Amino acid sequence: MYRKILITTDGSAVSSKTACAGVALAEQLGAEVLAVFVAPEYQYPIYVEIIPPSYPSEDEYRAAMLRAGREHTKDVVESCARRNVRCEALTTFSESAALKIVDVAENNACDLIFMGSHGRSGWGQLLLGSVTNKVLSHSRIPVLVHRLIKEPDHK
Repeated sequence: MYRKILITTDGSAVSSKTACAGVALAEQLGAEVLAVFVAPEYQYPIYVEIIPPSYPSEDEYRAAMLRAGREHTKDVVESCARRNVRCEALTTFSESAALKIVDVAENNACDLIFMGSHGRSGWGQLLLGSVTNKVLSHSRIPVLVHRLIKEPDHK
């Protein structure tokens, strides 16, 4: 059914659990995985005449974000290795994570985007926006949204 699944991660615990569920799906389907971390673009400091010496250069920033991307996609890569699922990890840069995810999926012949939802609703969702909602509204390929079920507190 699906041959190549793009799995997004932002390095959070929720994202990591979602990604592992995506790998399990890929294993069941015999699909390969493209693990993607989207880092924000480098921002030059504004409203200052002189860039402080402690402010990272663009090259330093990109190197740090590439390291962060490897760290954030590590769980996906390791989960794929344990399950014998072919996997590639990619760190990319954009101010719009949602549009970049859609673009990467299309340019890498992915036929499913697997991502999580933090479960915000009402005003929180409206005011904050959601990468997942934006991907859903812009993607021409199927998007599977995995939602973690919060365990009830037992006292």
